[in-house]
Amino acid sequence: MAEKITAFRFDRLDQTLSQLNKEDCAIIAGGTDVMVLHKSRRGVPPKIPKPVVFIDHLTELKQIYRNHKDLHIGACTTYSDLLEHPLIPIPLKNAIKTIAAPAIRNRGTLGGNICNASPAGDTLPLLYVYNAKLLLRSVTGDRIVAIHDFIQGPRRVQRNHNEILAEIILPSVLEDGVHVIFEKVGNRNADAIAKVSFAGFIRINENRIADIRFAFGAVGPTMVRSIDIEKILVGKTIPLADTDIIQVVAAFDKIIRPIDDQRSTATYRKTVALNLLRYFLSLKQFRTN
Repeated sequence: MAEKITAFRFDRLDQTLSQLNKEDCAIIAGGTDVMVLHKSRRGVPPKIPKPVVFIDHLTELKQIYRNHKDLHIGACTTYSDLLEHPLIPIPLKNAIKTIAAPAIRNRGTLGGNICNASPAGDTLPLLYVYNAKLLLRSVTGDRIVAIHDFIQGPRRVQRNHNEILAEIILPSVLEDGVHVIFEKVGNRNADAIAKVSFAGFIRINENRIADIRFAFGAVGPTMVRSIDIEKILVGKTIPLADTDIIQVVAAFDKIIRPIDDQRSTATYRKTVALNLLRYFLSLKQFRTN
């Protein structure tokens, strides 16, 4: 006989938070990661060791709105809904298009991608360069944590058992003059786990770099980003000098430490990651005539 799983599906967020405050539960939104994580052999129900709380239906976790130049995204917004919403930045939509197949995008959520904390998470490099903040909610109130502090390692996040990731906040993402790119390298354009992913962010003011950010996925236990290396280029005139590009690439060469696995080799991953960085630093697509 299959083991029974205790499950809850409350009508309101406050009821859900109250249950999480009583006991440690497994939270399921789209379930596309949780079900794979706990899958058993064919024909046998997944073994989830905790009571389950479903949150995919909660309208409080599906809102998308702007607050000045900040964009707030409900954690249970599905990828498909994000693709249709006019406020979602084009680079983020481009990243979402590379996630699995339409059936998965109809179920999977942005909050789930974050809480799964996979080094190959498709949206994570962009969220890092957008300086995403995460609003965590519990019965005791809200707290906000930066995404790079929240994600601590593969499938390890800084979430207390009585908290829910309620919103993803992208600060100043709607400001003018920002250019962002996203690149994913895999066996296919979609429906494949990334071998390497890269996001680049740049804001230019009168041909000088006012702000620049880079993040790499699938080349370390978490996204690889270095604010100290980014600062090297702030104030530089574009197009960048070859010496500046060489300096930044060499700096990232020291901190990018991928591994060999069934999808790729460490050597391939590092080579591709650095080539994507060189491409972005060439800045050809941003030069003025």
